Amino acid sequence: MADIPSREGYLPFRDYRTWYRITGPLSQKRLPLVVAHGGPGCTHDYVDSFKEIAALDGRTVIHYDQLGNGNSTRLPEKGQDFWTVSLFLEELDCLLAHLGIQDRYALLGQSWGGMLGSEHAVRQPGGLKALVIANSPANMKTWVAEANRLREELPAEVQATLLSHEEAGTLTAPEYIAASRVFYDRHVCRMVPWPEEVARTFAIMDEDNTVYRNMNGPTEFHVIGTMKDWTIEDRLHAIIAPTLLISGRHDEATPLVVRPYVENVPGCRWVIFEESAHMPHVEERELCLKTVSEFLREFD
Repeated sequence: MADIPSREGYLPFRDYRTWYRITGPLSQKRLPLVVAHGGPGCTHDYVDSFKEIAALDGRTVIHYDQLGNGNSTRLPEKGQDFWTVSLFLEELDCLLAHLGIQDRYALLGQSWGGMLGSEHAVRQPGGLKALVIANSPANMKTWVAEANRLREELPAEVQATLLSHEEAGTLTAPEYIAASRVFYDRHVCRMVPWPEEVARTFAIMDEDNTVYRNMNGPTEFHVIGTMKDWTIEDRLHAIIAPTLLISGRHDEATPLVVRPYVENVPGCRWVIFEESAHMPHVEERELCLKTVSEFLREFD
């Protein structure tokens, strides 16, 4: 990637700053790709590999840290009423306008980023020419039900540790975190050890989990934040942008979780990565990036 130019900057957003990075030159030939990370409350680091699409096809790839996360303004004092879907939709719109690409762009959202991407797409923005939804739920109740079904397949002693700490409210105890990691190693990222960029995102979240704690909760399967009742299933038919859905065979976003996109987004294509959990972009990196690149080229 050394020969691919990149530059970083900050978007003034409300009274804060949103960090972004542009990889590759802004060109008219290819649709610029904006990558929205997951969480809510992760950072761009774990989806960093998507920048390599710039080398694959000469496309501009834009990463950003959503407000409250990573290199953007941290706001640990803010509570649940501040962290809303509408906040992050506004931030995305501001980023597109700041970069001058609001009339022609592609959007890739991973996990929560795909939920945000679908919320963006149902508004039918004229500039959205292609959409990639990666490993994302369409309904949080289905997500939680499936996560807890997968949790029941964990070793009995791990399940018992999780349950005892949840009942006691000791969700930051080292034993609870270690037990949660057993689930994560099966259904979030199956690579051992985790790639450095994935570990970096989780380390930053350990420092400041404000957004994740308020919107999601303590873990992937114990969702008690403001997003617990979120769904977009009944609005997906409004998406008109060409859409690619990707997921992993061992994904916490199981087929039941992602199927509403296939069934309700007109013309949605679905690719399952057989050796991946929740992060095909690191677990089957080359194949995943090639798949996304080939899809986007159709709409350049």
